[in-house]
Amino acid sequence: MKKIYILCIEDEPEVLEAIERDMGVLEDSFPLETAENTTEARQVIAEILEQGDHIGLILCDHVMPGENGVDLLVELNKQEKTRASRKVLVTGQAGLDATIQAVNEAELSHYVAKPWDPEKLIAAAKLLLTEYILETGLDPKPYMEVLDGARLLKAIHEKGLISDS
Repeated sequence: MKKIYILCIEDEPEVLEAIERDMGVLEDSFPLETAENTTEARQVIAEILEQGDHIGLILCDHVMPGENGVDLLVELNKQEKTRASRKVLVTGQAGLDATIQAVNEAELSHYVAKPWDPEKLIAAAKLLLTEYILETGLDPKPYMEVLDGARLLKAIHEKGLISDS
């Protein structure tokens, strides 16, 4: 079975550790990969895609050394294999112009301000991963207990993978 990864791109080690800790509740079903900058992120993305796996969710900081996160998210939205990936800007420093660019050009799925509420971050991740699975047509059955089970069950039923009886 192909894996669906969560990718977190963050240059501050303490923030990266906090995201890893919070997202750890999903890691049994969705392996978590991290990158400290956009160059490293591209390498991680290439490795995941070369394995034939998916990137379901990308959590990305905006202000990083070198290239900013919004530019990377815009680039990923233009690529066929990462267009459907759900993109979340996790930042405390993105201005209005950068946020608008992320929404309009990267099809930003969600915005999380630092510091975040871990429960809200996990809830957003579950919602976005549910949407990713349904949009891409991946088998939702392995994720019933982790994600929005009712929504996944409805999709399974609508596709005729289960019957009313």
